[in-house]
Amino acid sequence: MRITSALAAAAVLTLAAACGGGGGGSESSSSPNEPVKIDFLSLAWQKESVAANKQLVDEWNKANPGIQVTYVQGSWDNVNDQLVTQFAGGTAPDVIHNDSPALSGFASDGYLLDLKDKLPADLKSDIPQPAWDTVTFGDGKGGQGVYGVPFLQESQVIIANKKLLDESGVRIPTANEPWTWDEFSEAAKKMTKGESYGVAWAMKSPVNKTLNLALNFGGTFFQTGADGKTTVKVGQEEREVLQRIHDQLHKDKSADPDALGQGTADPLPAFYKGKFAMLPAGVYLRQQVVEQAPDGFEWVTLPAPKGTSAEQGAVSQTLSIAQESEHPDEAMKFISFFLNGTNQAKLAKGDWLLPTSQKAAADPAMTTEENGWDVATASAKNLVVAPFLKVNGFDEWKSKVATPALQEYFANKITIDQVAAKLVEDGNKVLERYQR
Repeated sequence: MRITSALAAAAVLTLAAACGGGGGGSESSSSPNEPVKIDFLSLAWQKESVAANKQLVDEWNKANPGIQVTYVQGSWDNVNDQLVTQFAGGTAPDVIHNDSPALSGFASDGYLLDLKDKLPADLKSDIPQPAWDTVTFGDGKGGQGVYGVPFLQESQVIIANKKLLDESGVRIPTANEPWTWDEFSEAAKKMTKGESYGVAWAMKSPVNKTLNLALNFGGTFFQTGADGKTTVKVGQEEREVLQRIHDQLHKDKSADPDALGQGTADPLPAFYKGKFAMLPAGVYLRQQVVEQAPDGFEWVTLPAPKGTSAEQGAVSQTLSIAQESEHPDEAMKFISFFLNGTNQAKLAKGDWLLPTSQKAAADPAMTTEENGWDVATASAKNLVVAPFLKVNGFDEWKSKVATPALQEYFANKITIDQVAAKLVEDGNKVLERYQR
């Protein structure tokens, strides 16, 4: 939500002007004989997802001649800078695609419409409350509002080389009986042979993955006191997952050290060659495996391991309505159509993510064994709101404190006590600035 530079802001202004539309319906017809015009900023980027988005817009426009929606292509790379400029300039789209961490600031600044009194009952009831919790934020005036409709979420799974998995003789985990972290560690050790490792942890961006998995042991990393102030905590619950990953890397030596500094998809070429057997990753990575794996390569999707629970933290992709939209009721009707159960299944399949709609999750396309959809969709029941989602200052804590500290720890350059001290002491200095 920050404009990174004046040049970027100028570029965004140019883009906004070039896009036209915008303006919260500023281009919308005021004539009763002309259709209401709504701009929809979409951040879909994968080929299948873009096609699904555009198809649904076309279906809507054909069925609703009085409310015409214009598809506007956006990018995750600059959407929040773009929105800052458009909100300030009064040119924001009516319907905005984003993710839940970005909504808090825009909501408290008054740029997003509170949807809690506009949500149709069928849409509200089709999405479980934990997903609604990811879009519920303070309104900047002491109240709480719902500032988006959550529709796609990501969980962590394990993508495994089937041949190496079968040869190890370990119990194959299922959605109902996942491995415990102890079983996962033992399985990784059994699959470590010669120059082949049991697992690869791609930890170029380690924060969200470790914080989300820390919930397996009740680790939240943040606590809010009676005075309302939020501070960082790293107790035994938070240390469990950190220590277990570190043990696989440096004690068991069952984790490929070459993957440690890589991004999520970077280890895939080595995975196809059998350099390691298992890759913990987000469910979306299955698409790249389907598209890139060599002929004959067999792989399976396994559920993430569990600790004292199987809970994982989650954020949501969202659709919101700009506060300044001239047609909020029509925008809500479009969102309600766009995110009904049938359409959420299409969007989830296009993005290889999990639908929040319970009707969509029951769609045969979401429960087939093909490409691990059954395991991926089943993991949705373990998703709860990520503890960091509503922490003011989290982004700075993540980039300036947690990312470098966790990278040092997983590289075995500092101890668990030292990384805990950095996360807490340096982290609290960051959070303090946001709570003055």
